[in-house]
Amino acid sequence: MKLVKLCLVTIYSLCIIHMAAQVPNDYYLPDIEYNAEVVDPQNFLKHQIGEWHITHDQLYHYMKSLCESSPNCIFEEIGRTHENRPLVNLIISSKENLNNLDEIKKQRRAITESSAKVDLSELPMVIYQGYSIHGNESSGSNASTLVAYYLLAGKSAELSRLLESTIVIIDPSYNPDGLQRFSTWANSHKHCTLSSDPNGREFNEVWPGGRTNHYWFDLNRDWLFNIHPSSQARINSFHTWHPDILTDHHEMGSNSTFFFQPGIPSRTNPNTPQINQDLTEKIGTYHASFLDSLGSLYYSKENFDDYYYGKGSTYPDINGCIGILFEQASSRGHLRDTDNGLLSFPFTIRNQVVTSLSTQTAALQLREDILRYKQEFYKKAANRSGGYVFEARDHYKGSYFIEMLNRHQIEVYQLNADTKLNDYNYEASVSYVVPNKQRQGALVKTIFETVDKFRDSLFYDVSSWTLPLALNINYTEVKGNLNLGKQVKELSFQPSPIVDAKNFAVIIDWSEYNAPTILYQLLKNEIKVRVTKEPTTITSEGKQKKIERGTLVIPLANQSISREEVVNLVGKLCAEYQVHYKPVDTGRSTGKSLGSPQQKVIELPSIAMIAGEGVSAYETGSTWYQLDKRLRIPVTIIDKRELPERSLSKYNIIIMPNGSYNQEDLPVEKIRKWIDEGGTIIAFRRAISFTNKMGWTKLEKKKEDTRSKARVVYENLQQSSGAQVIGGAIFNTKIDLAHPLFFGYKNNTLPVFKRGTQFYEVTPNPIATPMKYTDQPVLSGYCSKRNRKFAAGGAALSCASLGKGKIIAIVDNPNFRGYWLGGSKLFANALFFNDLIANGALQR
Repeated sequence: MKLVKLCLVTIYSLCIIHMAAQVPNDYYLPDIEYNAEVVDPQNFLKHQIGEWHITHDQLYHYMKSLCESSPNCIFEEIGRTHENRPLVNLIISSKENLNNLDEIKKQRRAITESSAKVDLSELPMVIYQGYSIHGNESSGSNASTLVAYYLLAGKSAELSRLLESTIVIIDPSYNPDGLQRFSTWANSHKHCTLSSDPNGREFNEVWPGGRTNHYWFDLNRDWLFNIHPSSQARINSFHTWHPDILTDHHEMGSNSTFFFQPGIPSRTNPNTPQINQDLTEKIGTYHASFLDSLGSLYYSKENFDDYYYGKGSTYPDINGCIGILFEQASSRGHLRDTDNGLLSFPFTIRNQVVTSLSTQTAALQLREDILRYKQEFYKKAANRSGGYVFEARDHYKGSYFIEMLNRHQIEVYQLNADTKLNDYNYEASVSYVVPNKQRQGALVKTIFETVDKFRDSLFYDVSSWTLPLALNINYTEVKGNLNLGKQVKELSFQPSPIVDAKNFAVIIDWSEYNAPTILYQLLKNEIKVRVTKEPTTITSEGKQKKIERGTLVIPLANQSISREEVVNLVGKLCAEYQVHYKPVDTGRSTGKSLGSPQQKVIELPSIAMIAGEGVSAYETGSTWYQLDKRLRIPVTIIDKRELPERSLSKYNIIIMPNGSYNQEDLPVEKIRKWIDEGGTIIAFRRAISFTNKMGWTKLEKKKEDTRSKARVVYENLQQSSGAQVIGGAIFNTKIDLAHPLFFGYKNNTLPVFKRGTQFYEVTPNPIATPMKYTDQPVLSGYCSKRNRKFAAGGAALSCASLGKGKIIAIVDNPNFRGYWLGGSKLFANALFFNDLIANGALQR
């Protein structure tokens, strides 16, 4: 036994030695003297950075200990993730600066005021360095430990000047949940004798991978919308410090080299001043020089762009800051074969470290130019005029929008008096004004504007994000004077008065955003709830009350609990979710009575959602988030591989998110039988291709007249094909307000977010297509003439029958990235009201 133990220990020791990265600190860092009293990452972790993928808990504890071991650092927790992991900043500077932070913050805020006069000569710059917003791009977070150690332990005249002249904010992990998920995978599959074969399990994570956060969102698309707590914390930190440079450290394909901005010049957002890109290019000369010293390959002005302000490297550009994207070829594991030879994890980390340091050097040497740029950027605010008026009748959407604007330091005011604009009457009590003449006026413009002119036809991400269209709220641009009332920080909610238990029923207007949330809670508590299929009018308490389609009717009698308990439950839920309700004292009406067979009792939805390889994690996540966080409806997420073994009988709805499905990886006959027996499939985007292939839906794709296609030469091949991509634009649709899927909507047009080029003909039974793209479909964003023609008048949603069940095919994701609240009611209607769709309105 002793001999066996000795052999095991010896083998383990040899394995550790063989696995070790075997790189000294000076592989990563300048060869200078380091303070031995400052905690070294290798001594703390008991392994060198790059030998293993650092987990988030290790990263947190090391950074905390590092900061505590130096007087030049403040450790600050700025928030928590969905999984309750801490989000932290290390504030690094000279002791004098750290002792004077309140005054420095005050002066830096003053730079952003157009009328303020600030002496820039002594004001410290702020460099915000953030890492690994995609959890499986982990070289950044690993590099952050070395960058922080260098700043706090290094001893050199240059470092002393840097700390005296700057404040460096280290954000070591933008995405702790994703980093933890990925590091666990990479470390769990590390070999004793490193294997570099890209086919290995180490390099190929299981679905959904570590890129995303808890709800499988790409956090690098959330800087503008702030759906997630990590984004909200980061934006708060950004506007606390008003940084001058923000670096955003990523990874890309393993066969690449290293990219730094600027990106492709023609794809820079026109709202970004040219001087921003000029300074980015000047800073880039420092990156090139530092990478040259290592012999690392790199490139710039290719592949990536600076258009979408919801990304970490572009959001700073509309805030008087210089955002810089770094993309390092990814080893994904520890050692990998690539087109450029063996790529080791330590090598990827070193490039991230050296460009972090080159940024600091550039900032020090270009300090005056960069600070002057920020000052001039904000001086332009004084010359702006006009603004935007928007209406927010729904409390949830209004609160969401105003809170988001306030997080970006955008001032919002109450409309001072009822105002008619473009033939629309804005009531002052529910309307708000956002003036252009404010320090964040540049950001105001990009949030509200629609765009139809572009210098380029290719985009790395979306080409439009007009927030009022996303929320489906009325808004108008005002060129002249604005009627400003008081500034609004948040919306107050006045709950409805308590209902008398002697009343006949309580009604809730379905147009309220949180009405579906309340409906589910009532059904879960076995409260019978009816829905009106037609508008009607009731005379109650001496007043006429108009009841729209989709209104929820909760009778107080014949429930499983007493009338008083029903009233208390409705009141409690409506107060919690900030929804108004009304009492009625009769079931009689001028149209169908509240007890009419036409007013249906609603069934409690039981929902499953298909996930797994081939299914879009992003779009699965956006649906999961909508159900879990907003509607508060439980959903069972089932991996495709598990479906053959799972009973479907407990579910009445199955959601098929956007993705690739085929007969080989789904139990087709089992699902078909479930539909035949009365189940409802809700299919999004490319899932429709599968339902079409199975014959469950019969949507015919629009075809192009190939005789009219222009000749393309090889040189223009990429540009020509890329121009037909719809990476993200806002389309307009026409909807049938009488159809159950559109109960709760007020206007017969509905903006949708369009990605991809799925275009279908209207079904032979036109009533089965209650949602169509308008004849002029593009509201904002890039779309080629060819695709505009394809989209015009095409089907955006179709309903089909199969046995006793049905398929609702929705061409565009109504829950896009969690911020497209205009589609939320459509999604809720598909969950609750699918049984109301008449047989004659289904394609057979």
